[in-house]
Amino acid sequence: MTEHSIIHIDNISVYRKKILVLSKLSLDVNQGEFIYLIGKTGCGKTSLLKTLYAELKIEEGFAQIAEFKLTNIKTKEIPFLRRTLGIVFQDFQLLTDRTVNANLEFIMQATGWKNTERMEERCHEVLDLVGIPTKGFKMPHELSGGEQQRVCIARALLNNPPIMLADEPTGNLDPDTSREILGLLHAINQQGTTIILATHNHYLIDEFPGRQVLMDRGRVVKA
Repeated sequence: MTEHSIIHIDNISVYRKKILVLSKLSLDVNQGEFIYLIGKTGCGKTSLLKTLYAELKIEEGFAQIAEFKLTNIKTKEIPFLRRTLGIVFQDFQLLTDRTVNANLEFIMQATGWKNTERMEERCHEVLDLVGIPTKGFKMPHELSGGEQQRVCIARALLNNPPIMLADEPTGNLDPDTSREILGLLHAINQQGTTIILATHNHYLIDEFPGRQVLMDRGRVVKA
C-alpha cells in the first residue's frame, strides 16, 4: 500500500458458489476518495463490495483494506473489519419490527456499545447528520424510501467509519430523491470518509463528480 492508500487490491480472483466472479482484479483507493463503481449488471460490482467486507473469500492474489489483510482473514477478525466500514444496501435491510432508534441501537449493541445514554446521544447525532432528526420513533414502514435510505446511511455512520461502501443506494429511489441521497453521501465524503459507490445512475455522476472505476466481466478495465 502507498502512503495515502486505504484500499489495495492486487490481482485477486474470487469465486461465488464455484463460479468465478472476480478475475485478476487490481485497484488502489486513496484515503478520502469518492469512487463510482460502474459497469453492466453482472460485471462484478456487488461481488467486489462483498469481498471488501469479507462476505466473499479471496482465492488468489492480495487485498488489504485499512489495516486488515483480506487474504486469509480469520473469522474472528471479520467483525472488527466491519466496524471500520459503513455499509449501505439498495434494499435498506432495516428491521421492520422495531423503530428507527431501535434499529440503530441494535447495531451499536452488536458492535460493543454499552453506555445507554451515549447510545441515545449517538442515535440523535447520526439522524441529525442525515437530515431526519425527528424520525427516531417512527417504524420503517412509516418512512418514505428516501427517509429509509437516510436511516441506512445513519446506521452506517454510527461507528465513525473511515470507509463507506454503498451498493446501488439510489436503485429503488426516484430521481429527485436519488439526487438528495447522493448529495448527502458527497457531504459525508467531504468530511474525510472514503466512499465506494456501485451505481447505474450515470446521470448523477456529472452532478456529483468522483473517480469512475469501470468494471467488465469481473475485472477493472478503466480506473
